[in-house]
This record gives sequence, C-alpha cells and structure tokens, in this order.
Amino acid sequence: MITRRAVLAAAVFLATKSSAEQEGFVMTPASDLEWSYLADTVMGGVSQGGARMEAGVLRLSGTVSTANRGGFIQARTEMPAGLPPDATALRLRVRGNGERYFVHLRTTRTLLPWQYYQQGFETGPDWAEVTLPLVGFSASGRMMAGQIRPSDIRSIGIVAYGRDHLADVSVAALGAV
Repeated sequence: MITRRAVLAAAVFLATKSSAEQEGFVMTPASDLEWSYLADTVMGGVSQGGARMEAGVLRLSGTVSTANRGGFIQARTEMPAGLPPDATALRLRVRGNGERYFVHLRTTRTLLPWQYYQQGFETGPDWAEVTLPLVGFSASGRMMAGQIRPSDIRSIGIVAYGRDHLADVSVAALGAV
C-alpha cells in the first residue's frame, strides 16, 4: 500500500533535481523516505535479516543464503510519481562491510515479482557517494525493455543478492541526477 508519507517522500526526492540545478546537487536523506523490507522467504528461501533506521540512516543487514533457490534481502522505497524525465542517474551515499550490493529498480513495465533492473555498487567502511547511470542498469529478463524511462520508475531497492554472505550496508541519502 502506498501511504501519504510515501507520496510526500517521493515529492521531496523528486524536488532534489530542481534544487540541484540551482544550488548544487542535493540528496534526500534516507530517513525522509518510507522503506519496506523483503526477503527471499516470500518464495521459499531462507535468507534472514532486516531493514531499520539507525540515527537517520537506513541499515540493511542479515544473512543471505542461496539455499532453497533463494538469495536476497532488500529494503525498498516506493516512487509513485517516478523520477524526473530528464534524470540520467541515481546517486547514493553508502557504506558497508566491503561486499558488493545492488540497486533494483521496478518500473511501470515490471509486472512480475522477479522482474527488475539491476546495477551493483561497492562498499567500504567509510561513507562514499556512488553514481549509477540509468543506462548501466540491466534487465533481469530478456522479455523486458532494454532502456529505463526515469518517469516509469516506481520503486528503488537496496539489495544484498545472489551469493551466500553476511550483508551489512547503510544508505544515508539518495537522489536523482
């Protein structure tokens, strides 16, 4: 369910584009967005974890297991209005335990649960900004459109995915470039 808070948070997120053009790039604090937690347990997997706010920062942590054809934990925020049509990238301020994590985008055209666009990013113990060009996201299946239209994006997920590992990634802020 999309709440009023999610709609307001998306409006704040989208406003960062015009603010960035006038005053330098501005990102939306992760605490201003509404996050939900998902795991492979919805389809029989056994990964365990959680997503929580700690001192204004989103922290996704847990154990990712590929047993039972699983292999992910995720924190997702809804973007009911999409991104600005002229957005070319996402920018995140992140830190983590040195593992590779992913951003999954769902759009108006990703109807099945296993459909998404994915791009990875590296983490380390210090805060760093990562920029993920929209053209760098790859479709999870062959039957999906090759390019993402920013205005079609409906959710952004921070995902620990695809291999057995301990996950611990934090996101302080994100925005559209």
